[in-house]
Amino acid sequence: MRDLLKRCVVVVLTWEARLIVRKYKPHIVAVTGSVGKTSTKDAIYVALSGHAHVRKSDKSFNSEVGLPLTILGVPNAWSNPLRWLQNFLDGLFLILFRANYPQWLVLEIGADKPGDISSVAKWLPVDIAVITRLPEVPVHVEFFDSPEAVVEEKASLINALSSAGTLVVYADDRRRDMMMERAAKRGAKVITFGQLDTADVRISDPKMLKEEGEHTWPVGMQAELSIGGTSAPIVLQGSLGTHALLPMAAAAAVGHAVGRTLPEITEALSRYEPPRGRMHLVAGVKDTLVIDDTYNSSPAAVTAALDALSMSRPQGRRIAVLGDMLELGRHSVEEHRKVGAHAAEAVDILCTVGFRARDIAASALDNGLADSNIFQYEDSDKAGEELAAMVQPGDIILVKGSQSIRTERTVLHLMKNPDDAPNVLVRQETNWKKR
Repeated sequence: MRDLLKRCVVVVLTWEARLIVRKYKPHIVAVTGSVGKTSTKDAIYVALSGHAHVRKSDKSFNSEVGLPLTILGVPNAWSNPLRWLQNFLDGLFLILFRANYPQWLVLEIGADKPGDISSVAKWLPVDIAVITRLPEVPVHVEFFDSPEAVVEEKASLINALSSAGTLVVYADDRRRDMMMERAAKRGAKVITFGQLDTADVRISDPKMLKEEGEHTWPVGMQAELSIGGTSAPIVLQGSLGTHALLPMAAAAAVGHAVGRTLPEITEALSRYEPPRGRMHLVAGVKDTLVIDDTYNSSPAAVTAALDALSMSRPQGRRIAVLGDMLELGRHSVEEHRKVGAHAAEAVDILCTVGFRARDIAASALDNGLADSNIFQYEDSDKAGEELAAMVQPGDIILVKGSQSIRTERTVLHLMKNPDDAPNVLVRQETNWKKR
């Protein structure tokens, strides 16, 4: 019965969303990929919002429910039938009457299963399609026949582009040429972003920003942003890792596509704040620093996070808390073991959370990390409680895990100011806390 009700909600919301798009004809930027979608969506919103009325997907509203909710501009009603009824009525009002509707929509589009994006591409007219990194083993691969099937689903967003549209694609991706050719067949323009010298919008010379003090903590990243032979510095406060700069490059590519100048783009991006749970720096107990990367997890994202932890070079120890990576299907054991091997080179202490993450611990041990420096837990709260007692001044702790592992609970135990959790951590809403 619950599935039937959800299906009915999706049908009504999608019908209303299609009519609203047809009536108001907003410019649409659609963002997909396997790494960095939400951060990229947020950065694009910042890049566009100074010159127009822009709406973006709230948090990570990228599903068959979240997408139409964003188009309607209404909240998730969760299990409240009266709130869903109000959402339907609000959508109907937009259809029947004229309202001050946004000129631009920045929509995040996910693919949890086959057909999620290709079905949207049949009715959503996209002006700019942004495809972020597509790693060898993407998240949600469990529900597809192969990693290439996931890539194909993501690439189907190109089918929503008109001949006047633009594809913004990650230049460092080996599938880039395939996606560029597909866009060219539709007559669409292509702008690439990344770190390659050949990228149209390029990030170069990334460096970690550090705050002088007793422990010289990292406080963010800086790099050069280049477009068309001209470059300018960009700064990202409150987040770590070269990969954390890529959403800004994608946003710059979108800004370039709509005619913004480099000074306008960099000025807008100076207001960009990374979303919660994405390499977010949080003050920790006992004069430590926490890298909160707890929104979700995948092999490529864990590897990038470990690289950032490794380059942080704290005065204390490098500690990683790594939870299960879910939805990897038959690739699960191999990918967890790859992460373990990488962790053995990047950390001083490894804590794992969850049954699947035991393979991370086993592989780290096999690759030289001392058994005395490996701790395994089944529960995120327990991991946080014990680690809070274990940490020492100067330590930097990376915390990362798939959504269902709820590693934000680990961060809560490690925070210097846990009362700030509602404003700092992911999944602090009442409905999430009940789960």
